[in-house]
Amino acid sequence: MSDPTPMTLATADGHALAADLYQPLQPTQAVLISSGTGFPKSFYRHIARHFAAKGAVVLTYDYRGIGASRSGDLRGSPIEYSDWGRYDLPAALDALHHAAPGLPIKHVAHSVGGHFLGIASNHDLIHKQAFVSVGIGYWPKHHLKYIPLELYFWWCLGSYNLLRHGYLKRGGGWTGEDIPPKVFRTWRRWCHSPTYFRQDMSDRLTPQHYTQVTGPIRSWVFTDDPIATPYTAQALLDFYPNASQEITVHDPAEYGVKRIGHEGAFRRDCTEIWDDIWRWLA
Repeated sequence: MSDPTPMTLATADGHALAADLYQPLQPTQAVLISSGTGFPKSFYRHIARHFAAKGAVVLTYDYRGIGASRSGDLRGSPIEYSDWGRYDLPAALDALHHAAPGLPIKHVAHSVGGHFLGIASNHDLIHKQAFVSVGIGYWPKHHLKYIPLELYFWWCLGSYNLLRHGYLKRGGGWTGEDIPPKVFRTWRRWCHSPTYFRQDMSDRLTPQHYTQVTGPIRSWVFTDDPIATPYTAQALLDFYPNASQEITVHDPAEYGVKRIGHEGAFRRDCTEIWDDIWRWLA
């Protein structure tokens, strides 16, 4: 199919977000892809093209401060983690709703992309959600062999970067995009709490609508993902108590690949995973 159409989305609080719209000739549904922390929209281009070839209008977007939505120096940036859900996700949803009028919107959420629907004012535009490697970040519930790397990330690499650069800079083992300082600090604080962001639901995350999300959610968990385990996936789904829920656990061999991990489901050799997701969404 043809290249995606670049778009600029306007958020309710005045930020400009970069997005890509994939449009098939005969669309039958619409799919929004929400990124994990530090992953740019380009990371999801292969699955976006795959879904578009099956008849979906697909929108990918960069959160504020990330990838093509970054503007200026991140040092001292006021961007908060919750801004991605309160403003950026709604802007992307509205844009897809207008680009694909009358089509049901499905949501493919990677990692933190599944965390913030409950603070999006227009969450009811989504009919169905596929969570891929989505779980709470509370590190003691992750794979044991991964914990030393996480502690290095939070307290050595992260602390050094905040002191040296004023934000989390790519490098030193962090392969994602640069992260605004408040985003990193909130992320770290949540990941050290067994209740994750529940501690903020009565103040910093208000108004919130988690109990109003009722559309079905299926969560894909992979046995070699050190972060999104069956425990952490269920702990995240508990934030959506009135949505019908299902967790499916898969070994990479089921999809004909050697490794999936936390981000591998979106690599170009994982079309069997995408087809599995598509069958459920459709």
